Amino acid sequence: MAVSGQAGERGYAYAIEVRDLHKSFGDLEVLRGIDLTITPGEVVCVIGPSGSGKSTLLRCVNRLEEPTSGTVLIEGEDITDPDADVDRIRSRIGMLFQQFNLFPHLSVTRNLTLAQQRVRKRSKREAIEIAHANLERVGLSDKLDAYPAHLSGGQQQRVAIARALSMDPDLMLFDEPTSALDPELVGEVLAVMRLLADEGMTMMVVTHEMGFAREVADRVVFMDAGLIVEEGPPEQVLVDPQHDRTRRFLQLVR
Repeated sequence: MAVSGQAGERGYAYAIEVRDLHKSFGDLEVLRGIDLTITPGEVVCVIGPSGSGKSTLLRCVNRLEEPTSGTVLIEGEDITDPDADVDRIRSRIGMLFQQFNLFPHLSVTRNLTLAQQRVRKRSKREAIEIAHANLERVGLSDKLDAYPAHLSGGQQQRVAIARALSMDPDLMLFDEPTSALDPELVGEVLAVMRLLADEGMTMMVVTHEMGFAREVADRVVFMDAGLIVEEGPPEQVLVDPQHDRTRRFLQLVR
């Protein structure tokens, strides 16, 4: 749900703007000229078959992968500029991966406070208060002192979301955040993501969860072979797709 007026007040039109993005790994061209914009507060779900370039696109947006050519702007700043302060720009982006990437030797609370203290330079007390507030936000206020090994996969991913939120991101990137979960645990993570969408968080979500895309996305982007084949509201792309390739894909995943 895009937030009207927010962009103008902050001096940029788009939370994310991708222009003619290409990415190759050796002779393999994974992204073949991607143009995509996401407005503040918008939820965009990126779908498509494995190998279509979805995760590479997401990683290029955060510059975890170096684009071969093209431009990515985050809130009007060019993160692909060789002179860009990537760490500063990246600090406004929350990133969730397929794996939870929690520190196994640290408690849940310490997992959430470490980066706050080191990157945001918050006091221990402030970091703990923010950590506890975000754990409550994701429904895990009873797991403050638990260690990752004692949590289910769904709980670990919710802790990872709370950790990202504790850094006060302007936007969130999700790379198939439920793909490593047992089916019965998927719903608890998607529920937290729905909550974030309802709160107006800008979100770019690579997902195979068609139900989530249908219910939550403002826009669905279908990728295949490194290109955006089709994009539009979920009721168009998922219910009445215009392209044969999109229709074939959806017939297989429904």
